Amino acid sequence: MASVETQGLSKRFGATDVLAATDLSILDGEFVAIVGPSGCGKSTLLRLIAGLDEPTRGRVLIDARDVTNVAPAERGLAMVFQSYALYPHLTVAENIAFPLRVAGRPRSEIARRVAAVAETLDLVGLLSSRPRALSGGQRQRVSIARAIVREPRVLLLDEPLSNLDAELRVRMRHEFARLHAALGATMIYVTHDQLEAMTLANRIVVMNAGRVEQVGAPLALYDAPETLAVARAIGSPGMNLLSGEVVRVDARGATVRVTGGAVVDAAVRARPGAPVTLGARPEHLVPDECGAFAGAVELFERLGPLSFAHLGAPGLETTIVAQLPGDRRVTLGETLRFGIAPARVHVFAGDGHALPRIAASL
Repeated sequence: MASVETQGLSKRFGATDVLAATDLSILDGEFVAIVGPSGCGKSTLLRLIAGLDEPTRGRVLIDARDVTNVAPAERGLAMVFQSYALYPHLTVAENIAFPLRVAGRPRSEIARRVAAVAETLDLVGLLSSRPRALSGGQRQRVSIARAIVREPRVLLLDEPLSNLDAELRVRMRHEFARLHAALGATMIYVTHDQLEAMTLANRIVVMNAGRVEQVGAPLALYDAPETLAVARAIGSPGMNLLSGEVVRVDARGATVRVTGGAVVDAAVRARPGAPVTLGARPEHLVPDECGAFAGAVELFERLGPLSFAHLGAPGLETTIVAQLPGDRRVTLGETLRFGIAPARVHVFAGDGHALPRIAASL
């Protein structure tokens, strides 16, 4: 396998910068997910690493070798796209073997490699079938098999599950996790689905507006988002975000008055009068008759062991989502009130960056 590094890598189309100068280091054997909203530059970054687009500036290194000007076929990479791109007139075995045939590999080697990959991806019983006879998940497994049969040093995946239904997406996530464990391959996985990123990746790269916002382990990004963009990208349900203003500061932290009038204490360093955005995870809101967050239940979602109440109140910009035990009974229109520990509150400055925390016990 191989490490991947980008140094000041950027891309401009006309007068539009779609990718700002990006420094990224991916270790040998890592599974890294790149997440962010549509148009944030994540697919552009992947295509630059693959060599399918030329960078405006910067370099791409694979195992410390500069491959910026090396043809895609000579980089030792393989890419799996959102569309399966299978040849309809070829069997599964012939589709998988196609890149090896193009490379002029001996028939015996082709047969051996196809058989090994088919075994890994549970395709042995489908080798004589044609794509039209396969389900969406099976077709995607064939496209993955075709990519890895060349034994690439790095596997690039561009939203490979976006065409599948919810049940197949879950099953294919298990396939990718199993495949990474079996191959030990370096994988770079682009997705807009943060659940895929959280469950699969060793590290997540969060992008927004053509820039890398934060890189880290899934739980590190969840617990300590450095920017508003990361707070929005990580977590399901998402973090509650409310506009506010710092009204008081002392040694224990800051007091924030949010839209709607609620006053919340936060263990952060701030300056009085500063406009901020306050963030609270649904699971950190606790029932409290004197709590700052209150509203009528507009929607109640019961999801097995957990439930989520969506609260609306006059003056709120959006509903507040609070997590409840699955056995809690709630009626629409019922008013609930919640509080939150100061150490659990996230506060973001006007520029979108998180304010520094004050150490405190939870």
